Amino acid sequence: MPLSNEIVLRPRFQLDLEKDKQSILEAFGRKKASTDEVVTSVVDDHIFIRISKINQHFWSPQLHLEVLGKEDGGCTVFGLFGPSPTLWTFFMFVHFAVAILFMGLGIWAYTLASLNEPYAVQIAGMALLALLWIGLYFGGRLGKKAGNGQMMTLHRFMERTLATP
Repeated sequence: MPLSNEIVLRPRFQLDLEKDKQSILEAFGRKKASTDEVVTSVVDDHIFIRISKINQHFWSPQLHLEVLGKEDGGCTVFGLFGPSPTLWTFFMFVHFAVAILFMGLGIWAYTLASLNEPYAVQIAGMALLALLWIGLYFGGRLGKKAGNGQMMTLHRFMERTLATP
């Protein structure tokens, strides 16, 4: 599965299969305890594939599959790679905190400028927050690169499971 060099935080894909939805869900249910490499959990029409605790690191990805049946008997599988929900929530919290602080400092600087007071400290704070945001961006890109091998492991596991009768 080649990944483009685009800015994609959470790569997505879609597969149209001839198998029915129930047989795919059952196949992943059977694979649940058959490997030490990955851990699967099936909830309704959703399948979550994660790296086992032994092999997990901070940047380990997970694969979320949603299986939707078609009227002709086949199904469509929607896949989404992403970081662990805890890491994703933390990154979103930090990004929102940086954005709110940036806006707050901007408002403060504007207020001081309109009162003809010095506002260099606020502008410097905004510059530091912008640098922090850039650091977060590149940190996320490095983390994605660190988890790329495990992402391929999850994808191969999915392909092997879908290929089983």
